Formats: sequence, structure tokens, C-alpha cells
Amino acid sequence: MKHLPLFFDLGGRRVAVVGTGLAADRRAELAASAGAVVQRFDTASVAALKGAAAVFVATGDLERDTEAQRAAQAAAVPVNVADRPALSDFILPAIVDRGEVVVAISTGGASPTLATVLRGRIETLLPERFGALAQLARTFRAQANALIAEPAARRAFWRRLVDGPAARLALGGDEAGARRTALGELDSARRRLAPSGIAHIVGAGPGDPDLLTLRAAQLLQEADAILHDALVPEAILRRARRDAELVSVGKRKGRPSWAQADIEAELVRRVRAGQTVVRLKAGDPFVFGRGAEEVDALRAAGLPVTVVPGITAALGCAASAGIPLTDRRHASAVTFVTGTNAAGQDAAWPSLAARGHTLAIYMGASEAAAVRDRLLEAGAAPATPVAIVENGTQPDERVTAGRLGDLPRLAAAHVSARGASGPSLIIVGEVAARAAALAPQSLAEVS
Repeated sequence: MKHLPLFFDLGGRRVAVVGTGLAADRRAELAASAGAVVQRFDTASVAALKGAAAVFVATGDLERDTEAQRAAQAAAVPVNVADRPALSDFILPAIVDRGEVVVAISTGGASPTLATVLRGRIETLLPERFGALAQLARTFRAQANALIAEPAARRAFWRRLVDGPAARLALGGDEAGARRTALGELDSARRRLAPSGIAHIVGAGPGDPDLLTLRAAQLLQEADAILHDALVPEAILRRARRDAELVSVGKRKGRPSWAQADIEAELVRRVRAGQTVVRLKAGDPFVFGRGAEEVDALRAAGLPVTVVPGITAALGCAASAGIPLTDRRHASAVTFVTGTNAAGQDAAWPSLAARGHTLAIYMGASEAAAVRDRLLEAGAAPATPVAIVENGTQPDERVTAGRLGDLPRLAAAHVSARGASGPSLIIVGEVAARAAALAPQSLAEVS
């Protein structure tokens, strides 16, 4: 190890920065962010530097850098010279700053670029609110040390605090919930009771595993059990921890499935048993996903829960098919609706049928005739462009384009071509004409 990594407390102490320009400014900002009193100099003298905690030199000129370095040495102050490790007593590492958690990366001056690349990789691994987790630990440190006498039990409490339900709530921004959960775990540890687990209601996105959010991918690796929708592809389930229990609780039309109340009861049961549970939903859990009902059930049971959004099907499928849901030339509004509402008497359909309005219709392929009829009755033109995106964002994605008047036949073509259709999204509006380039044969059939 060429350099010993140390963290200095610069709060209220004087730090001198010699030089002007971006490099000098950056060093002054870093020192100030650590609480130092920063003094700036164009040139350095022993008298000016004496008594400083540290000196940063960044003049960009070798002769001036060397002069300042010698002045710092004469004043007995440790010095760093930008991009000149041979003149430096200490080096400035690449830094990942998460409040009370700071990670420093050094290559000993051999390659600042390599240190920057490593910093970027670590940045993606550490959640933005990681500092809140350190603050949570600070809050309970004295209480834990006082109430949990047995060292092994205390270590187990700390491990669970920084890598368990309270940690996930803190990282998700629910600091009050994190404190409540930590208090419960502290009491359980003191009384030697088994602590409860946590549930995460997670959006799996539209199907492509690379479109998972970073937090969703992290939670799949942490979960003891994953209760997943039938529409979540196998490629996403393979991102789970190898020994995680996978439980399909999906609801598919016309097939045996779990009742919503049974899913909620299973979540409560597993969390009470101490498991970390991911409830994995296709798309986004709060867009036609009944995620709110599951959150309410867990909160009513007094159990911790977080929600991780996902890219909903309308956004993912439209982007994959090259269809902008809004376009200032054609559409200034977009509405997400379900095709199951088409058979009802919802009074909103006339406004949905207006020009300049895009409709993204979930679960609409089996109700294509009702969707067409309601829109035509509401005043939409039969020639309005439509597109059906099946298995959007996935390798077997299929896009069919046509006109509203022919929507039932277009939807039926998905079933006849494959024997069964995958999850489909219907897009209605002028923007759907963009899909013609992907499926010109469909437009030709109805032109």
C-alpha cells in the first residue's frame, strides 16, 4: 500500500489553496465542504502558510508549483500539488460523498482516470440516501449499547439495522418509518424476540430485464421470497437471488389464480415471520397494479413496507415501438385507461375520443370490439391510427398498426398468428401512425 488512507477532521481549521482556475476552485470547494476555513493565495510564502492544517497547490505552472511546495514544507504543513504526485505529501482521492458515508478511491497517483472509473461504479452501488442510514445508526448507538448487553446479540442488531427493514425504509426516504422499525427491532433484540421482516412492492417494468430500476435489481438480490405476477418474464425472475423462493401469485383472465385478499394475507404472514419479501408486479405497482391495496394491508398490520416504481407498460411499449405518447404536432395529452372499462357506461369516453389526445389502453386486446365501439360512439373517426404492441420491449415484441375501425380484426390477428397472445397495449391517436414504419402490412390491409 503506497498511501495510508486517512480521514482528517478539518472542521474550523485553516486550509490554504494556492493558485487560480478550475483545479484550485475544486480543491477549495472540497475543503470548504468538510468545514475548513479556506484561504486563497496566488503565490505562497512560508508566513502565509504557517499554521494551516493543509495546503493545496494548483497553479498549473511547474516552477510556481515547486515554489509553493517548498514554502509549505518550510512551514511544516502537509501539501498536495495537483497532478504532481512527486511533489505531494498526500494525494487527493476520487470521492463518493453520501453525507456521513464517504468512500475514497486512490490509485497512488498512477491513473486518476482509473480512480474516476471506479468511483462511477461505486456511485451506482451506493444509494443516494446512504448517509441517512449512517445517521440512523448514530441515533440508536447509545441506546443499543446500553440495552443489549450480550455482544453477539448487539452485533446481530447492528447487522440487521444496516442491512434490514429499517435500512430499506431509510434508503427509501421514510426516515420516520425507519426510526419506528429500528425501535421495534431494538426492543425485540433486548427481549430476544424474533424481529419482523419487510415487504417491498416493486415494479418489474415492461418486460426487458435491463429496464429494471437499480433499486429493484438490488432488492431482487436481497429477497427471501418473491411473490410475482404471471406477466413477469422468466428473464427478470432469473435476476433474483439464487436461493430466493419464487411464488407465482398472478391473476390471468379465465385461469385459476390467487384472490387479492389471499395475496395480501400471504404478504402479511411472511413479513411477520421475519422474511424480506418482494411483491414483484409487471410495469408499475401503482398503475393498474393494485399495489396500493397491498400497501394498505401491510400498514394495517403494522408492518414495514416500501414501494419501488417501475417503468409502466405504456411508457416502455411506446418507446420500444417508436411511438411518442405526446408530440406537440399531434397530441398534447395522454390518458392511461383499461379496456375492461369499455363495456361499462363511463362518461369520460367522449373526452378520451377527442383529437390531439393519445390513449394507452391496458388489457384491451380481449375487449377490442368494445373499445372500438365506445370510441366511435364518442365521436372518434374510424380512420384514427391505432397500434397494438404485444410483449413490448421483449425479444418477441410484435407491433401491429392500423385504423380504429379495424381494431377487433387487428387484435384477433395476434391470437390467430400465435395461438395465444401475450400481454398487449393498444395505443390510439395520431401518434400511433408512427408504428406504420414497423408494420406497414397492417396499414395496407385496411387502407
